[in-house]
This record gives sequence, structure tokens and C-alpha cells, in this order.
Amino acid sequence: MITILKTNLDNQTVETDKIERGCWVHMINPDLDEIEQVSDSTGFDRDFLKAALDKEESSRLEVEDEQILALLDIPIMDVVKTTAIYSTIPLGIILNDDYIVTVSLQENNITNDFFEQKIKTFYTYKKSRFILQILLRIDKYYLSFLKQIDKASKIIETRLHKSLRNQELFDMMELEKSLVYFSTSLKANQITLEKMLKLKMMKKYPEDEDLLEDVIIENRQAIEMANIHRDILSATMDAFASIISNNLNVVMKILTSITIVMAVPTIVASFFGMNVPVPWGDFPFAFIGIAVITLVICAIVLIILVKKRMF
Repeated sequence: MITILKTNLDNQTVETDKIERGCWVHMINPDLDEIEQVSDSTGFDRDFLKAALDKEESSRLEVEDEQILALLDIPIMDVVKTTAIYSTIPLGIILNDDYIVTVSLQENNITNDFFEQKIKTFYTYKKSRFILQILLRIDKYYLSFLKQIDKASKIIETRLHKSLRNQELFDMMELEKSLVYFSTSLKANQITLEKMLKLKMMKKYPEDEDLLEDVIIENRQAIEMANIHRDILSATMDAFASIISNNLNVVMKILTSITIVMAVPTIVASFFGMNVPVPWGDFPFAFIGIAVITLVICAIVLIILVKKRMF
């Protein structure tokens, strides 16, 4: 799918059907025909336009023949049944002096915010500002999703206090995996950002200095938050794993103690069940006497186990 936006002379950004100078072309999971169409209209390298279609591509920057390819990892959230799954996908930004093209595998909040006119002072002809605005939006969604992950981990932790099931640990593992993705992607984006800011082709205007500073601060903050949340989540998982293991040991101790106590009547019954002469063979109250003796022995064993803190 191809969407084309252009800022007109009245500084209003509107959708258009024609690819022309100063426009922004956004492609979502394009096929070969769409890639060919955009490549022929803009002159961009086809490999640059295809780069973001590989989900495993990492963040990087390439410059070739006055064309810039910036691959950035952006955060996404998918809902599977009732569980939110957080991950990242590549967003390709290809630009030269005349055009800017973005490519992604699926719809995402970052580009949708631009389509919905949520970004102030967004003009398609101001390419350096546009890229800084995209970077700032990416960092804001990273921070937003990190807060959601933190809330989800606290909810799971509350459930762990009550149930201590394996399912809660699996949920925590999914969140920890998401934090690893976020942390790795943010660090890669930071390197790409630093390289982009050194390019001569990226014209910087004095009015964009505040925006540039915001991008740098937000990216560093997102990296720090991702690392902090990951460390906390990892420590929490280790703690609860130890608690579950300790509870299992307690249960095994109790079961072992019960087995020892229950073994006493079995031993006594085995002695008196032999096919040989036994004491009290002709005594009318032999069964009651043996039962009482057995209960006394069980009580003594039980007291000993209690003192040994086996219960």
C-alpha cells in the first residue's frame, strides 16, 4: 500500500495521488510492482526500498549517490488473545534532496500519528525536521510501551504472590524478552542517530536545535529506562524462581515426614502378620493393644520430626 502526502503553499499537508518533488511517500509491505513504481518516480535504489522488508534487519545508515538510507527499529504492540506482545520492526527512511520515502512491514503508531496530523510543524519539504520528528516519536512510543511493560510486570508480580504458578513466570519471561528487544534496538538507533547528525546532506536549521536536543534526551532516557526495567524484571524473576523452589522443598519435607509417620503402622502390622508364633496370639484384646502401641510410636516419631522442624 502506498500513501503520498505533500505540504502545499499554504503549509497544509494533504494526501495526493502523484509522486512529485517535496512529497512524502509511505509504503506498507509493498509488492514488487509498488517498489518499481516508487523507484522509477523517485530514482531511489530498489535495494534501499526493500531493506525494511526484512524483519531481521538491524538499525543502520547507508549513503550512496546522494541517497540516504536510515533503518530504524520501531516498537510495536500486538495483542494475542488478551496478552500484549511487545517487539520491534524496521522502519526504512530513504531520502535525497527531492523526495523522502518511508517503508514498513505493517501499520504502526509512528507514521499513523503523522497521517492523523498529530504532529505540529510537520512539513514534507523540511526533511531534516521530519526525520527528527520521526525519531522523537519513536522514542516517545518506546517510553510509553516501557511504562506499559512496567505496569504489566507489577500485575503479574501481584498474581505471583498469590498463586506462584509457572504461567506467571512465563509471562514475566515474555516481558523480559520484550525489554531485551527494546534495549538492543534503542542502542542501535542511538548509533544510527549519531551518524545521521554528522551527515552534510542533513541540513540543520537553528529552529530545529531544540528538537534535536529533545531527540537525544528522549533516546538516552528510553535506553536507561529499558535497562532499569530489564534489571528489575530479571531480579524479580530470579527471586520468585527461588521462592517457588523453596516452597517445593517445604512440600517435599512435609510429604517425607508424613511418609515416615505412616511407615510405623506398616512395620508393626508386618511383624504381627507373619506366619509364625507372635506375642498375644490368643489374647482377646490383642488388636486394640497393638493399635494403641502403634499410635504411641507414631506420636513419638511425630514429636521428634516436629522438633527437627520437618513440619
